Amino acid sequence: MLLLVFVSTNYAPLITETVSDPDQFREVIRSYGYGGVLVFILIQVLQIVIPVIPGEVVQVAAGYIFGTWFGTLYLIIGAVLGTTITFYAARFLGYPLVRAFASEERLERLSEIVKSSKSDLVIFFLFLLPGLPKDLLTYVGGVTPIHGPRFLLLTLGARLPALFASVVVGSNLYQGDYSQALWVSAIVAVLFTGGFIYRKSILKMIQSHKPDQG
Repeated sequence: MLLLVFVSTNYAPLITETVSDPDQFREVIRSYGYGGVLVFILIQVLQIVIPVIPGEVVQVAAGYIFGTWFGTLYLIIGAVLGTTITFYAARFLGYPLVRAFASEERLERLSEIVKSSKSDLVIFFLFLLPGLPKDLLTYVGGVTPIHGPRFLLLTLGARLPALFASVVVGSNLYQGDYSQALWVSAIVAVLFTGGFIYRKSILKMIQSHKPDQG
């Protein structure tokens, strides 16, 4: 746990700065030759394990460096590994690990939301809607009774639309197709803004959701 906090404090800003410059990041990845794919997947894993690293810049960089389809593939591999590591680290280490990334009040609120319903649909929409703390929610999921593989499938499926859209933007930017990149970015920005503005209302609605009694 101390190692994770140390990496978050000392290396997360450097990783964020490097990834945020697509040309610089592309050169870094290419400098590793064939191993560059593994380096990129590792960075995607770290982006999920360390919540302060913004996921969007890594996803756009994937399209910029590898194109739409390979970029998406490498992101999915990294997302599966990162989510698995995060979920089970929280499951084995418990609340002390989760508290390293969230205040007690925020942790309690998110935990109540995840625990308040057995509905898989609730968890799916938590990860589908933009503007919600997805990577932090992965830690929270680890300290709830939900089955690990089901949690992984739900969250991965929910992440895919936004992930794919970001990769498309990155691919179009590299190809110089700025108009299409602009349109996709505008749509994503509208969705993200809406999710951010109404996140409290959405969280309250989800928190008050009652599972069907069957």
